[in-house]
Amino acid sequence: MRYYPLCLDISGKRCVVVGSGIVAERKVERLLACGARVEVVGKALTPILAAWKEEGRIVHREADYEDSCLSGASLVIGATDDEAVNARIAKNAHARGIPVNIVDDPARCDFILPSVVERGDLLIAVSTGGKSPALARKVREDLEEAYGAEYAVLLEILGELREKVIAAGRSSAENRERFAAVVRSEILDDIRRKDWTKVKEMIRSLTGVEMEVGQR
Repeated sequence: MRYYPLCLDISGKRCVVVGSGIVAERKVERLLACGARVEVVGKALTPILAAWKEEGRIVHREADYEDSCLSGASLVIGATDDEAVNARIAKNAHARGIPVNIVDDPARCDFILPSVVERGDLLIAVSTGGKSPALARKVREDLEEAYGAEYAVLLEILGELREKVIAAGRSSAENRERFAAVVRSEILDDIRRKDWTKVKEMIRSLTGVEMEVGQR
């Protein structure tokens, strides 16, 4: 099976995680980071999940799983250690047309969760199609070495620069050339050295845009 890669906006949407252990905790953490409204279904919460409950960051349904748990959900993750329960979660979610992920069981998943590297708004996802999480983790670790915090700074600069370049009214082709020139330049090295004068000069010489840059 080949999965269609996409980035999904789940901010403010109800996402249900069935399971309350360490694996569920990791899934909940990612959902919260993306702004979801998370409900956890399960009996005994991990200390961290319990703390998030106390802080009002998650809703906890202290009960065994049943079909009604999925009502109104936009996304479901099954993270229990009971294969029969996980099978029911997948079946119920499919019947309701709700995208579902069953941890470590790609055959029952509508989607799989990639291993990710985040540098600000830069997100690099690694997937092995569910065949080898260990390899996905290894590739992610290699990427973390290759792509440091300077990429987050560069992306923030490029976001501001894009608005200014487009506002100048040049053609799309000209704009693409300017953006490509900046990305191909040595600007990342200047950012690593925190040489903001050089960064500013580089942007001006390649795009004609004056920008205030500094520690981000």
